[in-house]
Amino acid sequence: MTDLPELELYTFWRSSATFRVRVALNLKQMSATEKVINIDAGEQRSAAFLRINPLGGLPTLVEAGHPPITQSLAILEFLEETRPLPALLPADRHGRARVRSLCGMLASDTHPLITPRVRKYLTTEGGFDDAAWRRWQTQWFGVGLTAVEERLACEPQTGLFCHGDTVGMADICLASLVAVMRVFKIEVPNTPTIARILASCSALDAFAHAEPGRQVGAPG
Repeated sequence: MTDLPELELYTFWRSSATFRVRVALNLKQMSATEKVINIDAGEQRSAAFLRINPLGGLPTLVEAGHPPITQSLAILEFLEETRPLPALLPADRHGRARVRSLCGMLASDTHPLITPRVRKYLTTEGGFDDAAWRRWQTQWFGVGLTAVEERLACEPQTGLFCHGDTVGMADICLASLVAVMRVFKIEVPNTPTIARILASCSALDAFAHAEPGRQVGAPG
């Protein structure tokens, strides 16, 4: 096996997208040196970080000698190709498409609606107070997870995890969204399949060690 690259990961403790990458690194027994970007202090908008990621987004993965890799799903695919085992995607093309579809529902359709830059715009330009922002979060977490629950409950490919009985990329995306919901103390009712799958994920050290509350900078 070729030597694995030395990686740097720009992170923040509460970042749902960073949670995804931490879990994948843990599952694949890979390591990355973390560099904290304090979103609450606005460090993602510093000139130094914008040179690394012009969108100011987290996470960002850097391998020496190569351009930074942004977007958590792209990073997960990169890690999958760098160390293929244990696999986070199924071997068959229909299975891979299904998992990527579930990941998109969670990481592309739902999560972007509740990011800090959306909150900043809505509270500074859109007239939102804290109560309105919470209603916004609850609405879009609910829409996203209810749709995912419907698929997981009805599709025969669902097993112990989102796809079959092996943990994979869709489980990482699902757990990452719920992890940040717990930080905000938001729940979506009537999602028993999701709850069952999350219980299976929580039993794995790779997920437990990536929990937001266990990261550098998290409130005591």
